[in-house]
Amino acid sequence: MLSIKDKLAILNYHKDWKTMTEESSNNESTSLEKLLIDNPSDFQFHAAYLTYSNTYDKTTSPEIKKQLNQNIKALQQNQMDYSTFYKNINQYRTEDDSQYNRGRTLIKTQRKREWRRKTQRHERIERHKK
Repeated sequence: MLSIKDKLAILNYHKDWKTMTEESSNNESTSLEKLLIDNPSDFQFHAAYLTYSNTYDKTTSPEIKKQLNQNIKALQQNQMDYSTFYKNINQYRTEDDSQYNRGRTLIKTQRKREWRRKTQRHERIERHKK
């Protein structure tokens, strides 16, 4: 059976632990929030912010979000140039995010004979389905 002192010690321990976890979660949430520092009048910064925003929305890792926040802050404070910013951001961007695929277009081709075989096979299957 626990004495009153032991019960109070346990309660104090739980209260202290609860406040520590609340403080740490508050610190994490404030440092991992998406920064709203867009400047639409500055075209270059606006484009960089849109890239940052899309990348931030698509990532789930807190470390990556922290790096993204640091990069956009450094760009806003002119501690980093745009080429360095994009080099840092590109490592976190996904394949779907890059619209132009580095200027190359993927063209899928097919030989005429292969195309004929596929269409004939498809027509044959459709004919026999009836």
